[in-house]
Amino acid sequence: MAPRLFACFGRGASSSSTATDKPASSPDLHDTADQAAEEQRRGAAVLVELFSSQGCGTSTDAEAIASRVGRGDLGLDVPVVVLAWHVDYWDYRGWKDPFGSSVWTVRQKALVESLQLDTLYTPQVVVQGRTQCLGTDESSIADAARAAPRFPSPALKATFQKSSPDMLQVSFSGTLGSKVDNNGADVMVVLYESGLVTNCERGENKGRALNNDHVVRRSEKLLTVKDVSAKKKLSGSVQFPLWESFNSANCGIVLFVQNRSLQTFGVQHFQIPDTI
Repeated sequence: MAPRLFACFGRGASSSSTATDKPASSPDLHDTADQAAEEQRRGAAVLVELFSSQGCGTSTDAEAIASRVGRGDLGLDVPVVVLAWHVDYWDYRGWKDPFGSSVWTVRQKALVESLQLDTLYTPQVVVQGRTQCLGTDESSIADAARAAPRFPSPALKATFQKSSPDMLQVSFSGTLGSKVDNNGADVMVVLYESGLVTNCERGENKGRALNNDHVVRRSEKLLTVKDVSAKKKLSGSVQFPLWESFNSANCGIVLFVQNRSLQTFGVQHFQIPDTI
């Protein structure tokens, strides 16, 4: 089902839904039965994805909430990992979002279809790929994070090196912590940046200094896996081209496992060493 229209929602709007279960396309990612795995599951993080644009006047409020969620200011009793994907379909309004990407728009469209929505809008928050709500609705975001299913975090180790002055290579090895059946799953790796400030000169946010955190700058697929046990050792690496102002102190790496419906089954966060 293709989305039929775009919308930029403010505080007065309302939009929430839960994904329909799709067993045929979901990998069988089971928690291991022992007590240690159960404790790991309870401590595992939830992935909160914000779809936003500097060209959308109400996305600024959603960005502020996402920053608070990432800092832990909402007092949630679950750990949360935040990613902000800036889409490009509001660029025509007069301000081209410097972090916007048509690739991120494609991701949002795929999630909208998976969630069986007919509207592509900003600001939108998607939790674990299963539920969605308006990005300015702080209480709904908190409720969705608390209610989201949680899965063991992958137990991967990451090593970092600059393969060239403008290229970051990240190598991973370890286990996913969850079983994947023959429906398969993708292991995704994202490089994000926080502490961004943009002076907006045109469009709906003209004259404002826009603050953005957890902004996705690069995304790559590490592996596609199928028929693997929770304890099977895996390895792989990705390379990210770096931008001129790259500063490792403001950036981080997020690794997550998703099925073909883009439902998340485990997420892991990595700090980038200061030496990079």
